Amino acid sequence: MSPEQAPSDQVEVYFASSASGMVRQFCERLGRPAHDLGDRAVRRAVPDGPWVLVTPSYKTGNPDNDTLPEPVRRFLRDPVTRRRLVGVMGSGNRNFGPHYQAAARQVARASGRPVLLEFELQGTRWDVEQAREVLAALDAGLRERHARVPA
Repeated sequence: MSPEQAPSDQVEVYFASSASGMVRQFCERLGRPAHDLGDRAVRRAVPDGPWVLVTPSYKTGNPDNDTLPEPVRRFLRDPVTRRRLVGVMGSGNRNFGPHYQAAARQVARASGRPVLLEFELQGTRWDVEQAREVLAALDAGLRERHARVPA
């Protein structure tokens, strides 16, 4: 499903995934459309409404090693895209120590948006359930906001 086909009462999910596909696997288990930032057309689009970023972190202690995946960096260049971001979910590896979840935390800090969920690697079934609950709460808030807007 393309971004313009997503239901208007759902917060959209955009993700970056490495070749391992762990973030992709996590997003596929959410039970809603998820847009892959590895796809150039997706990366060049602007979300129609509120959206959540799911991003991996790679930083392993090398201060010269950039933690933010390039597709995420490119997608966030657009000011409208940045403004519509409502939160971040991060995948990481606890073996990275203090750099665990570095990308999600970096985006959250720079955007002033919250880290909604942190999970390791492709996440457990409980992580997926928690992500679904977080997204459902965001969806409910979106519906409530739309209900208050005069027709």
